[in-house]
Amino acid sequence: MGKSRLEAFSDGVIAIIITIMVLEMKAPHGSELADLLPVAPTFLTYVLSYVYVGLYWNNHHHLFHVVQRVSGGVLWANLHLLFWLSLVPFVTLWLGENHFTAWPTALYGAVLFMAAVAYYILTRALLAVHGEGGNGKLAAAVGRDIKGKLSVVAYALAIGLAFVMPAASLALYALVAAVWLIPDRRIEHVISQ
Repeated sequence: MGKSRLEAFSDGVIAIIITIMVLEMKAPHGSELADLLPVAPTFLTYVLSYVYVGLYWNNHHHLFHVVQRVSGGVLWANLHLLFWLSLVPFVTLWLGENHFTAWPTALYGAVLFMAAVAYYILTRALLAVHGEGGNGKLAAAVGRDIKGKLSVVAYALAIGLAFVMPAASLALYALVAAVWLIPDRRIEHVISQ
């Protein structure tokens, strides 16, 4: 099967996810700068979540740039990823409104953890369609995926840490996002060859 419908559907779902997140943000009551303080956790959580959704969209876009076709398994793997991403608005709101307490912080990490696992499954499904060696570009672009594997470990650590030091857990989530903000040139390098 061609990949265009999958890409268009994914782009639409991700756009809706971002729209839902921004619509959940409520303006503060009052017109003073100090009135922004109570909504600061919600805003900061929104920023982090926006970065994460943007990172997934960017990496998804790059990944599908080196793919020629998809299978039914790839479609399901992609839906699996989109399912976990669709939970980001919920955990974003819960985390922000509860000022970074243990359970919301842990559940936020659990969603990030599962989205990372789902992305890994998606890349494996794509490699299965194209063959580990059949599409040298895809295999080269995915590589050993050390950053992806370390991210999953960091999320798992942060989930446990949420019950001891939620702030440290949030710092780990932000650190993982920062690591992914550093451009990964593997796919762009593979495409230019």
